[in-house]
Amino acid sequence: MGLELPGGAYIVAALLFGIVGLVVFRRGKRLKQPQLLWTGAALMFYPYVVTQTWLVWGVGIALTAWATYQWKRD
Repeated sequence: MGLELPGGAYIVAALLFGIVGLVVFRRGKRLKQPQLLWTGAALMFYPYVVTQTWLVWGVGIALTAWATYQWKRD
């Protein structure tokens, strides 16, 4: 049928980066910082369009690093 369920590493990454994204999104909204807000939104929703596990981890780490940089600029 062509439908393949994601593996455990994919699900762990999606949950981990989704939670990090929620925290970053809420901080960006509270402090009215659009860079944090959009980075948090990207962290929450990018696993829906990325299908490869290694890419989910790579993009998630990169976005988390960017969010950390923006967070520390406050």
